[in-house]
Amino acid sequence: MRAVDHAPVPGPGARAARFAVSGGFAAQGLVYALLLTSLEGFKERYGIDDGQVTLVVLGVCVVAALGTWLADTVARGGGGSRRVLTLGLAVLVVAVSLAATAPTTGVLVGAFAVYGLGLGLVDAGTNMQAVSVQRAYGRSLLTSFYASWTVAGIVGALVVSGAARLPAAAPDGLALLPGGLVAALAAVLVARWGWRSRPVDVTPDVDRAAARAPAPEPARKDTRLPWGPVLLLGLGVVAFYVADSAVSTWSTIYLGDVLLAPTAVAPLAYAAYLGTTLGSRLTGDLCVRRWGRGPVVRVAALIGAAGLALVVVATSVPLALLGFALAGAGLGPIAPLCFSAAGSLAPGHADAVVARLNVFNYVGAVLGGVLVGAIATASTFRIGFAVPVLLVLAVAAVAGRFGRRATPVPDPHTQEVRT
Repeated sequence: MRAVDHAPVPGPGARAARFAVSGGFAAQGLVYALLLTSLEGFKERYGIDDGQVTLVVLGVCVVAALGTWLADTVARGGGGSRRVLTLGLAVLVVAVSLAATAPTTGVLVGAFAVYGLGLGLVDAGTNMQAVSVQRAYGRSLLTSFYASWTVAGIVGALVVSGAARLPAAAPDGLALLPGGLVAALAAVLVARWGWRSRPVDVTPDVDRAAARAPAPEPARKDTRLPWGPVLLLGLGVVAFYVADSAVSTWSTIYLGDVLLAPTAVAPLAYAAYLGTTLGSRLTGDLCVRRWGRGPVVRVAALIGAAGLALVVVATSVPLALLGFALAGAGLGPIAPLCFSAAGSLAPGHADAVVARLNVFNYVGAVLGGVLVGAIATASTFRIGFAVPVLLVLAVAAVAGRFGRRATPVPDPHTQEVRT
């Protein structure tokens, strides 16, 4: 049955916050794509191998988990998640600048460590902000935020592909510089218009006598977090990021090393994946409003698993590109719908729930970026890409637990705050 959307009309503060937070997602997607699709170039420039790339990816995931912990701490102070996201974007600017100009392998590794810290802050900050804005709108918005990330990721992959065609005299790292500029602009937007909310505290004039009476002792708030549902959603986050990290980290190398694709063609695997991811995220919110989260997650997981299976058996570049495209079409909505569901688990502690769920992001990234790389080093990339197929199928099996609610319930006890 079609869900009825009784969402309130968003105010100008909510609309401005939506624009600013979308900019944060876009900056993150651009920087991520620029760095990850440049790995093949880094290998050639600094003389590193797949095993060293695997260790760098592992280090980024570990530092990013620390960044998420820091995000939870910062969000509890003044400025909340808006400060988390602004700080994270500023760290990304530093990371991109270092990676673009690194004279040695050691400096490059340091740049990726800084990037890991910014990654954790921005991942947590964008999701915290997005959940808050979604609650203000009172309808599903999370997949549209992730669509901003995807658009920027496509641009990043195409920028790196285009940079491969530049003359040899072009400066190394030139393709990375747009990422720093966009991250800096996004930091300014979030600092100015990022979302904050607080309880409404209004005493009507007609009830001044009652206001002067002793107030009843407030009920103690339940500060416990619903760990059972969080762990279930964590499975979805892990499965998505295993697949996503495997594609983003290794698809370019897979096409180049296994299927012998030219240097300018190899990054198109990630571009194909992101292109269909964008389509599924642009339509994801509409599907959720129509059928609910659970059914959308189930169908998406089955399509994504089919695409990854096609990558495993691909014997040519076109077939592999088709597999990556199909995987993106299915996997695209899964992560945003996990965070959307998390925002409704404990509305009074949404930032804390989102921060804890975000840790599963890096569990998935380690399994996808590191484990798949380790398996590929020991055997083949085909076996490595078989790992995420099983996890994504597990998400399809438990999708019914994600709920059928199509429209987030707006919080009547919050109002926009512009500071």
